[in-house]
This record gives sequence, C-alpha cells and structure tokens, in this order.
Amino acid sequence: MVRRIERAELVAVGSELTTGETRDTHGGDLAGELSALGVVVGRIVALPDHLATVVDALRDAVARADLVVTSGGLGPTPDDLTREAIAAVFDLEPHEDPDLMATLRDHFERRGLVMARSNLKQSWLIDGASSLPNPNGSAPGWWVDRSDGGVVVALPGPPRELHPMWRDHVLPRLRERGLGTDRATSTLRLFGVGESSLVDLIGEERLRAANPEIATYAREDGVDVRITAHAERATTAHPARDAAALVAETVATLELVLRGHVFAHDREGWPEALGRRLGERTLAATEVNLGGSLAALLGSAPFLRFVEVVAAVPSPGLAPGDSVEAVAEQVRQRAGTDIGLAVRARERAGDTAVAIAVATSESTHRVTRTAFLGGEQGRRRAAVAACAELWSRLA
Repeated sequence: MVRRIERAELVAVGSELTTGETRDTHGGDLAGELSALGVVVGRIVALPDHLATVVDALRDAVARADLVVTSGGLGPTPDDLTREAIAAVFDLEPHEDPDLMATLRDHFERRGLVMARSNLKQSWLIDGASSLPNPNGSAPGWWVDRSDGGVVVALPGPPRELHPMWRDHVLPRLRERGLGTDRATSTLRLFGVGESSLVDLIGEERLRAANPEIATYAREDGVDVRITAHAERATTAHPARDAAALVAETVATLELVLRGHVFAHDREGWPEALGRRLGERTLAATEVNLGGSLAALLGSAPFLRFVEVVAAVPSPGLAPGDSVEAVAEQVRQRAGTDIGLAVRARERAGDTAVAIAVATSESTHRVTRTAFLGGEQGRRRAAVAACAELWSRLA
C-alpha cells in the first residue's frame, strides 16, 4: 500500500536547537516547498538529543502524518540518535549495510584517514529502509517505507548536505508516489493598516472560515493577508470548484475591501510594487538619519540610480537649513532622474517623526508621518513610510 502524501510533519533533532545555540532554518525551508506542492504541514518541532523524547515525538508524528521528515542526529557520536529513535518507533533493530559500509570506508580512505569505530553507525539501516546518498558528507539519509503506506525521511543537519539530498533524492521519489492535493495560496501585502484593524475590515465570519482560510501576519514592512484554499467537491448547494478558483474569488473580494492598502502580492516587496508604478521612470533618493534603512529596503531595484545615506546634517552637499523638499529636488537633479525622494527621521517622545518629499520636474510634494517607536525599528518604519508615500503619489 502506498499513501498519497497530503499531510507532513517536520522534526529537527539537536540539543543545540533547544538550548538556543543555533536555530532551525530547515523547518521553514522544507515547509515552504511542501506547502507550495499542496502538502499541509501540520507541525514543525525541535527536540533535544534525548532518545525517549525523540521516540515519543516521532511516534506521534507518524500517527498523524503521511510524511515525517527529520533533520539532524545522523552523525557518528553517541548523542546522534535519530537512527535509533526511528528504529525504536517501528520496533526494529538497525544492522550494518555492506554497501553503505563500503561507501563509508571509501569516504575516509580517499582522504588518507582512518575511519573511527564510532562512524560504523552511519552504515546502519533497518528493514524497510533504503539509504539516501550524501556526496557532501559521511552521513547517508534514510528513506523508510512504512507498513501503513506513509514515509519517514531522515536528513542530515548541515545545510550543504540536507538541501542537495532533499532536492536530488527525496522530492523526486515523493512526486512519483503522489504529492499534495489541489491546494492554492495567495498573499496580499498591505501597508497603512494595523493587523487589529483588519478584523473589522475583513470581518470575523471570513476570518473564521475553513475554506478558503484567511490569516493575517504582521511584518516589518507591513501586514500580510494569506488566503489558502483546497478544492471542493460538487454538492447540492454548489458545483465543484478548484482551489485556484476559490483563492482568486476571495482575493478579488478582499482587494475591494482593502482598497488603498494592497501594494503587492505573494513574494513581492516594495521594489517590485514601486517598479510597476514607475514604469520607465527612474528614481534617486536621499535618506537622513535612517541608518541605511531605505537603501536596504529598495536593494538593487532596476529603477534606482542611487540612494544617498546621510547620517545627519550638516553634511557634504546638504546645508543645515535645507528643507526635505529641497533635498528631494537636489538629489533628482544631481542624479538626472525623473523622480527624487527624500526622507528625514527624528526621534521624538519615544517615536520617530518622519518628513518625506517626492520631487518631479513638475512639482514637489511633502508630508509628515509618525513612525511607531524610535531607534532601529523607528528608522525601518520610516523607510517603509517613504516607500508607501512614493507608491501613493505614483498612482
């Protein structure tokens, strides 16, 4: 029996994760790929190098999910316990595999090294398991076909080993057996509205609906509204609808409700949003007291000729009395661009006062805003406010 992979759980093993010495980045990366393929990721957990803890967590994960993916714990030391834990879950004894042993010995002999006895466990397999090649390290992965039709995949922890193994050996096998359901997602990226205000704008009924599911996420550069749907079979109440159609219908409704706040979609950010509105026009900018926040936000956008980062005035090219409007026009003329943007931040009473000017050959527009909090957070929010103002002026 082979089960289609519709639900997955991800388990990172290593005490360095639970003590805070390092962070699990694999969970987010793998979850993103699986979600894009229509697989629902039910849990992402990090566990210490404690056999009973890992066994209990894996046993529960196997009971819930079609696919369980572990990362870490495949090294040669006594605290590398992922193999032992998987074997215990299925009540099996690991054994040394001759082919893995030969590959392992060759790995050390090629470098003129003697293989330590502790490395022997890296040649282990259990019944029902096959090895996943690891050309970038000594720890092969495991692919375990479960008696209930599900799969357990064990991957090494180092990114240079995990990602090639996942990409070259795990994903192709998962796709062969059937991966995901008809599931679609889309994200609306918002500015100028707080997450709490979205409850009233979107409505509790929509936010509590199971399909499509609407969730909100606060980010540094705005708020995201993520819409996720799965296909619906035909009923007496309505015909069958695929996931993409359900998402598109909901996105269209929300864009009307959230008109004026949606600046981008999905993985887009301010560079893409501004690029669409600028078209063939070019931009130069000066930021004062933002510490490079605007430059970091815009990155290497093709429409951007340069961003001048000024720590404070007076400084070369800027006089103490220069208004933000004058600075915007100066940078536009010096760069020879269609548009000049200037933003100046000043901490005030725990928040950040922001002055923004947008200059074109026809006119200059100036506004003031207050960014929540001071310091680095206030400077980042000032940069977002500048992008939002430019985006609005380009409408």
